Amino acid sequence: MPGTPAAWTNWAGNQHSTAALVVRPRTIPDLVAAVHAAAEAGRTIRPVGSGHSFTGAARTDSVRLDLADLDTEVTVDTARRLVTMPAGMTLHALNNLLARHGLALPNLGDIDAQTVAGALSTGTHGTGARLGCLSTFVTALTLVTGTGEVLCCSADKHRDVFAAARVGLGAVGVLAEVTLRCVDAFVLRAHERPAPLDAVLAELPALVNGHDHVEFYWFPYTSRVQVKTNDRVPTDDRPLPRWRGWLDDEFLANTVFAGACRLGRAIPALAPGISAVSARALTERTYTGRSDQVFCTPRRVRFVEMEYALPRAVLPTALDALRRIVDGLPFKVLFPVEVRFTAADDIWLSHGYGRDSAYLAIHQYVGMPYEPYFRAFEQVATELGGRPHWGKLHWRDAASLAPAYPRFADFLTVRDRLDPARLFTNPYLDQVLGS
Repeated sequence: MPGTPAAWTNWAGNQHSTAALVVRPRTIPDLVAAVHAAAEAGRTIRPVGSGHSFTGAARTDSVRLDLADLDTEVTVDTARRLVTMPAGMTLHALNNLLARHGLALPNLGDIDAQTVAGALSTGTHGTGARLGCLSTFVTALTLVTGTGEVLCCSADKHRDVFAAARVGLGAVGVLAEVTLRCVDAFVLRAHERPAPLDAVLAELPALVNGHDHVEFYWFPYTSRVQVKTNDRVPTDDRPLPRWRGWLDDEFLANTVFAGACRLGRAIPALAPGISAVSARALTERTYTGRSDQVFCTPRRVRFVEMEYALPRAVLPTALDALRRIVDGLPFKVLFPVEVRFTAADDIWLSHGYGRDSAYLAIHQYVGMPYEPYFRAFEQVATELGGRPHWGKLHWRDAASLAPAYPRFADFLTVRDRLDPARLFTNPYLDQVLGS
């Protein structure tokens, strides 16, 4: 089996591992051969994407599978609005590919550095009351199982595998190729404004249902939020001036914010004041732009994160509890809290399975204590029926997660069939799915 030992760390720097071997297949037969070789050697094998998960989902001390060089054919069917690409392609590359063909993904999260496989496998989502996670855009996928079988799956073929693998955690096989449903390229009008938290919560149903995409950020130790709405418009008639984009998205949101976080880490007593200043530093603005360039923004300040999908109706309760948690911590919180919304879907391990969701994401600057904060919120979220994001920090295990997912046992049945020897497992999967 070709490859060399190599150390790995994720983007946030909180996960590390050193694989005994790193394998970089170029073709699906190469991928099959790597799976067989790992099995014959008695090793586990784990695919790794761009390292944007905060959990140990990609960690392995055995065989790391790097799909960046996997070169399956890229096909763009503009008439049917379908694109087929290697699963190791990044969302950034995919967005540019689609734009050249007059297409776009219907929705995106706020970064585009993830690989397609990594984004799908962890349930990555954006915000939009009528849109599910990115995995709902999958119409077909090609999977290499733990027995080395190549399965081509869709809603009409291997339906149970399709239901499992669209958010599969890399537990039922290695995604090699994916076909996504796209839409015609579109322009978004973004409106960002500061507002009182209580006023936003009072108008929340009308706000969420009245726009294509809504999210807001609450600044700890304040009663202020920053609200962002994105809506489709026919023309890109109000582009953001380059200087304003640099000022807001690079200088204020990254350079200045990084300095503020470093100051808050060094002198924690300043954190409430820093949060209050941050709440007022990002002023109101309106602009238009290509959809993916509005959805995705640069994230250069390192942090760790926990995110829970909650039934929408319990969001105010969760936020009230979170405010009390923040106020009672023996340390300070330096990052705002992000709130987003998605529609229900039918994917077995999707956080949005069977219900409309509000996502509540909490963060902490790197080097700051976070576990008591995250654990306290996790207890609240669990009691409210929350489901943890598979790529964000949490401490739930299989026994705790099974009641939260009505099709959890069905997923395990597919896993037993496709990876009976647990070739793809690692400690994180043992925790959340059982061994």
